[in-house]
Amino acid sequence: MMRLGISTDFSAAHTLPRHPGKCKDLHGHTYKVEVVMEGEKKEDIECVADFSEVKSLVEEVLGLVDHKLLNEIIPYPTSENIALFLKDALEKRLKGSPMGISLHSIKIWEGKDKWVMVESD
Repeated sequence: MMRLGISTDFSAAHTLPRHPGKCKDLHGHTYKVEVVMEGEKKEDIECVADFSEVKSLVEEVLGLVDHKLLNEIIPYPTSENIALFLKDALEKRLKGSPMGISLHSIKIWEGKDKWVMVESD
């Protein structure tokens, strides 16, 4: 089993009404996303997967949240819940995919120094 990863980003706004600090007000972030996939190296291409195909799949999923008000998509859009939403969306698209890979983990960076990571089941 080998792992490969890609990094990209998306921008979105949210509000966290139950948050005790200023995050309760409407604000936005540019989120960095790191996605790690795993699978076996395929003999015909000598790769686990084509990076451009992985990136295209991730970009498709990020289209669900990019430049959106996250509260309209995710019931309470903390970084943790955003990571879980993206994990579920990626796993659904990978299920039965001819790419032959699975999601290992997804890490969401909120700003430069804060992140959440969720691993696949």
